[in-house]
Amino acid sequence: MTIFNAPPAPQDGEILTVPAASASMLTRLARRRSTRAIDMSGPGPSREQLDALLRIGARVPDHGKLFPWRFIVFEGESRARFGEILEEITRADHPDAPPERLTLERGRFDRAPVVIAVISQVTVPHKIPEWEQVLSAGAVCQTMLLAADAMGFGAQWLTEWYGYDARVLARLGLAANERVAGFIYVGTQAVPAVERPRKAPSVTRWAG
Repeated sequence: MTIFNAPPAPQDGEILTVPAASASMLTRLARRRSTRAIDMSGPGPSREQLDALLRIGARVPDHGKLFPWRFIVFEGESRARFGEILEEITRADHPDAPPERLTLERGRFDRAPVVIAVISQVTVPHKIPEWEQVLSAGAVCQTMLLAADAMGFGAQWLTEWYGYDARVLARLGLAANERVAGFIYVGTQAVPAVERPRKAPSVTRWAG
């Protein structure tokens, strides 16, 4: 079993090293691929790994130093309790839903050992545009995917219907200025990920 040593966090005011070329980092970025939640198993990150994952995820561009996001962690039995809420709402909306649909909803968060809700928390009105605050939360989600990969875990960024349902958001305790940026599923990759078709990026060069 690999011993995990949490990377040290820099101290306030510490002089940080200049960027250095890293072929291994570029390779991992070039080959990054989400692991589907249904293809995950245990073990998940340890408490130390999870703490490091959250800390690294928070090192994103943040115009105005607003920290316009927060985390809700689901692990252990809390995953099943959240599933009960999803089943309850599904029963209310679809009284004739077949048992397999209810089983699906009840087991949403059981697909991975740990699920982290990244909550976008905007301050309005504010001199920092709302859009920039929302983008910062999105950057948190992507950074956590990369950090999980670097720790040897598979990860997937999902929202699905419950990320937009007002009843679910109320049960999670979200305020009026908060939204789910994503649910980050983290676990051990049980099935190899396969590359999917990808379009070449659309690029123009402005010439004035």
